[in-house]
Amino acid sequence: MSDASLPPAANPSVELTTNGVGPWVGERPEGDQYDPELLERGDSRNVIDRYRYWSMTAIIADLDTHRHPFHVAIENWQHDMNIGSIVRSANAFAADTVHVIGRKRWNRRGAMVTDRYQHIRHHETVDDFAAFAAAEALPIVAIDNVEGSVLIETFAMPSRCVLLFGQEGPGLSPAALAAASATVEISQFGSTRSMNASAAAAVAMHAWVLQHVSFPRA
Repeated sequence: MSDASLPPAANPSVELTTNGVGPWVGERPEGDQYDPELLERGDSRNVIDRYRYWSMTAIIADLDTHRHPFHVAIENWQHDMNIGSIVRSANAFAADTVHVIGRKRWNRRGAMVTDRYQHIRHHETVDDFAAFAAAEALPIVAIDNVEGSVLIETFAMPSRCVLLFGQEGPGLSPAALAAASATVEISQFGSTRSMNASAAAAVAMHAWVLQHVSFPRA
């Protein structure tokens, strides 16, 4: 079912999207995954066609069957507004869990409500996060352009790992860098010293995908 073949959206939700759909027309579909209220009023959420009219609980359960084994972690000492965008990318790439280190509250605006479908875990300190990663046998891969980092384009990403990102500007804290088993940087070819934190996170997640997800040849 494509969005183009469905009626226009009614009563847009907080997940407003130009690709919403209106009330279900015709005989109602069967299945516990469908939300009666969405079938009745339409679905304007920012979800793929597969999940149209599904309840949030059903979407999360289905995502849990195919999330990738990499995690994402973000230091949150300065209430960085990039965190929401990173969560949105983590959802798009089906990361297992997003870990927020430091302040528990973070700006959710950039997440575009994708945090509702993404597992998120809080850690008070870097030490708490590092202890969790060690207990789960998840190597920490720091993403920062500091001395001693290796190019992400040449780095063999572990299948199970945590990609760790710092704040916009200062980057990762010394404690976070010390906790990492590897530090990688993204190749850049222009005049700027660094790229936007949320953009860097998306590039790093896609680097993992390119190494661990099989795609059919064109």
